Amino acid sequence: MRFGGLQALGISSRVLQSEDFSISGGRLITRYKTKLAIVALLISLGLAMEIAGLLDARQILTFAREYAQHWWLIVVLILAQALLFTFALAGSIFLWVAAPLYTPPMATFILAAGGALGGLGAYFFSTYLSQEWKAKVQDSRSYKLLQAQENFFTLFAMRVFPGFPHALVNYSSGILSAKLSHFIAAAILGISIKSYIYARVIHSASSSPSLEMLLDISVIGPLMLLSIGCVLGVFVMHRMTGK
Repeated sequence: MRFGGLQALGISSRVLQSEDFSISGGRLITRYKTKLAIVALLISLGLAMEIAGLLDARQILTFAREYAQHWWLIVVLILAQALLFTFALAGSIFLWVAAPLYTPPMATFILAAGGALGGLGAYFFSTYLSQEWKAKVQDSRSYKLLQAQENFFTLFAMRVFPGFPHALVNYSSGILSAKLSHFIAAAILGISIKSYIYARVIHSASSSPSLEMLLDISVIGPLMLLSIGCVLGVFVMHRMTGK
């Protein structure tokens, strides 16, 4: 009888714990339902654009060629990139649009402007999405350790490294509250250098440009060396200062 009572109490305790977990989970969803809805909407939007072919660089290039002589196309390309990068979508596809249409300096300007504006949008958007979480962990040692790495040279190294996702740089910088002046300077300089090298290769290509052209060691080698050099510099600096 005693055993049965204890067992019943144990079951009741587990039920209560389960109910408490369900209630807390429900409150959590209710509390963050607006942000969860935004994230779900963005995921759905990205999938819809991909399925509809709106993120196909070849189709965009074909359309853009008809208006390449108009000045406003430059503004449209910059704003389109900014919009996509803000919401972690495929803004990098505009490399394959701007580089064939414009000279390397102009293509670099378009790509750097769009990338920097989109990065800034993503920085503030990720800050908005993570503000409650940051309030809970910003005093922790792990958060401060990660935050300390978000300096100009680290951000610049990530920007120039071939294939490194811009969305990861943008959103981590917002979540970790990277210094805005460092973030903007690294974005403009890093994207400009990488874009110019890529744009020059694509623009001068005698055949249809392809990803293999950009993966040539003569193209990505200098970028990798520059990026690794910055990381090593940061490491040496930390070792010397003891931070």
